[in-house]
Amino acid sequence: MKQISRRINLIIGPLLLAACIFLLPQSVFAEFGARAAIGTVAWMAFWWVTAPVDYAVTAFLPIAVNAVIQMADMDAVIANYASETILLLLGASILTVSWERTGLDRRIAISFLNLIGSNLRKQIVFWYLVSAVLSAVLPNAVVCATITPIAVSMLNYIGEKDVANSKIASKILLTIAYAAGVGGLATPLGGAMNLVVVDYIQQLTGQEYMYIEWVVKFLPIMIVLVVSNILFMIRDIDKKENLGGSTEYFANELKNMPRMSLEEKLSLALFVIATVLSFTRQLYQGLLPGLKPAYVFIICAVISFLIVDKDGNRLLVWKSVQSKIIWELIYIFAGGLAAGTLINNSGAAEAIGVMVSHMGLEGGLLTVFVIILLTLLLSDVTSNTATAAVSIPIVISIMQGIGIDPLPYVYVATIGVNLSFMLPTSIRAIPVGYGLQPKYMLKEGVKMSVIVLVLMTACGYLLFVM
Repeated sequence: MKQISRRINLIIGPLLLAACIFLLPQSVFAEFGARAAIGTVAWMAFWWVTAPVDYAVTAFLPIAVNAVIQMADMDAVIANYASETILLLLGASILTVSWERTGLDRRIAISFLNLIGSNLRKQIVFWYLVSAVLSAVLPNAVVCATITPIAVSMLNYIGEKDVANSKIASKILLTIAYAAGVGGLATPLGGAMNLVVVDYIQQLTGQEYMYIEWVVKFLPIMIVLVVSNILFMIRDIDKKENLGGSTEYFANELKNMPRMSLEEKLSLALFVIATVLSFTRQLYQGLLPGLKPAYVFIICAVISFLIVDKDGNRLLVWKSVQSKIIWELIYIFAGGLAAGTLINNSGAAEAIGVMVSHMGLEGGLLTVFVIILLTLLLSDVTSNTATAAVSIPIVISIMQGIGIDPLPYVYVATIGVNLSFMLPTSIRAIPVGYGLQPKYMLKEGVKMSVIVLVLMTACGYLLFVM
């Protein structure tokens, strides 16, 4: 039965592509490539959820399909598989391989368990707040790529190595991904998508936009999002459910650990240096404009191969390291980026925007709902930045066309631009790379999206429009 189900799922994937090509209305999606791009994303989403092939294999569909059906420039599609973020993930993955070799992963795990405690609800709240706060001023991918391996080290120590079948591990990794995405809305520094919005606001007003105004406007939104997200994640967790082991046990384990070896200190130092330099880029950006976070991680990863132990043996050798790098994570992330490129470069995103502009929106609650729904869905299949670049000018055009001040609706669109929960695209590819099942992500993400859509429609209308 499993083989039959797998074969059926294999066939349904390309059938979804064909259905989109021939059944989507040409009055809306006039370009053949636009319909094919939507079909390709549908195919990828279905295969990621049903898993008839490995997730990484699905990630290469944009290249394969685009080679047969020209939807976008192939160079633009392929570039996603060697983007800066991919290099960042590769560098971070190499650095964390050294943790296992030195025993640093065990020390980190015990330290965090001793600090937070083993109560699962407290763990969820801790990882959510840490990720959200960091994402307010840092790129979401950097936050998710650095926080996730720390959490994975802790999970491995307590025996939760099978993320796909572990409720505890799945909850914590999904929490980090959600928080890293939501946190970006808090300030304009939370991601490039917000800077795109700021640029359009300055064009609208003809004045320099003060970042503090952003923080004040979105603070109530952030409170609602953080509280609702945390409540959603802990809704089915018993108050007494824990990861195993008491606080006293973890404190005793930490106390009995041997002193850090030189190799362990160097492994930790390289990861900390890469993380700190990524988090403080604005301090040296003028002096070293080319030293972006991705390249910092690659440089530190290269240096990690130079470490030798007290006997003169190299800590890391590529032959052994490459077997421990989470290649699936890297390819899934790249595949999500490539899918976004197809949607944007084929004209599909623009066609969706035109369709919305013809819906006869007249402002008010319904318009807020449609804008958030559109941006929320687009952010799930393409990057947040691309969604902002496509949707903000469309929102401005629609509102100006009906004689309504577009600024409140730009703020409304900004909410949806920063939110996405369902598919393993963008930073949500990171937990999937560590073993989280896309089926679980979709199931939880649909629920979370519905909740957020209702809450944000109400908040956007009450705070910005009414």
